[in-house]
Amino acid sequence: MINRFIGVGRLVRDPDFEVTQSGMQIASFTLAINRTFTNAQGEREADYINCVVFKKQAENVNQYLSKGKLAGIDGRLQSRSYENKEGQKVFVTEVICDSVQFLEPKDSQNGSNSYQNGSSYQNSNNNTQNQQSADKGQNKTNYDQQNNPFSNGNQFDDDLPFD
Repeated sequence: MINRFIGVGRLVRDPDFEVTQSGMQIASFTLAINRTFTNAQGEREADYINCVVFKKQAENVNQYLSKGKLAGIDGRLQSRSYENKEGQKVFVTEVICDSVQFLEPKDSQNGSNSYQNGSSYQNSNNNTQNQQSADKGQNKTNYDQQNNPFSNGNQFDDDLPFD
């Protein structure tokens, strides 16, 4: 049997973090994951996935994730039940995360995806690449063999059928 869940979405609220009496760190959060299709009104709907993570990963989630941040999770589905304050039995299905990936920089503001909005990192990186191309005369076919980390300085002249 396979019980695996992998998803990417945005946190709908800040993570809840607690440390048990035995010292176990636990963080729980909910991801909104967009569906790949639209409803009859042409609107895209989302599924809300409850997630739980333990130990050091829980501490990292608490420290680095907040409402609106993009995160990827990998884990397994687990169902449990408990009695609420009114004495009713409540069933819960959640993802017990083996791994949580932080998919946005820590300093991005309120889940705005800086990569889609043209971050300054991309712009400065593109400017650097453009400057390097200009410095090399924009001739990509000339390659300096001295700077080639894979070159051992030997030129092999053999009769292999490829260049």
